[in-house]
Amino acid sequence: MSRITTASPSASTSVNTEQISSLKIQKEIFIEAPIDIAFECVLAQLGPESEMPDGKPFPFKIEPWPGGRWFRDLGNNTGHLWGHVQVIKPPKLLEIYGQMMMSYAATNHAQYKLESEGSGTRLKFTHQAVGMIAADHREGLTKGFQFWLERIRQLAQNRKNK
Repeated sequence: MSRITTASPSASTSVNTEQISSLKIQKEIFIEAPIDIAFECVLAQLGPESEMPDGKPFPFKIEPWPGGRWFRDLGNNTGHLWGHVQVIKPPKLLEIYGQMMMSYAATNHAQYKLESEGSGTRLKFTHQAVGMIAADHREGLTKGFQFWLERIRQLAQNRKNK
């Protein structure tokens, strides 16, 4: 990174150059539930049943149609737009693109691909990002996505057993 700073009595300007990087995470899990239930639980974890590792609800909303928003709803017209639904083909595919948790110059693409496998479902997850990716995001995403996938599995297996 290089920095150029100019200043005058009434204003200052900083210009930084930073390196653009990319990131790709691929994970796969088996869910002991039919594909319809597994897909429903992908939407649940990205929406009304979203939960953080500490058990606290994470107030997400997802509009499950092409162009639909995926956002953190903090109430009173406040929140954070994480992305938009790019592709939705229930119960086999969901793709979302946007800044997600990165409130800076970066873009992300997440794909949830589901396949029936016996009486269960194979979920293949891919997350790709490009931009000025912060070190804490680079380090935390793998753990965070693993939690989300395990949460999807837990939700689906609980629903199957009801």
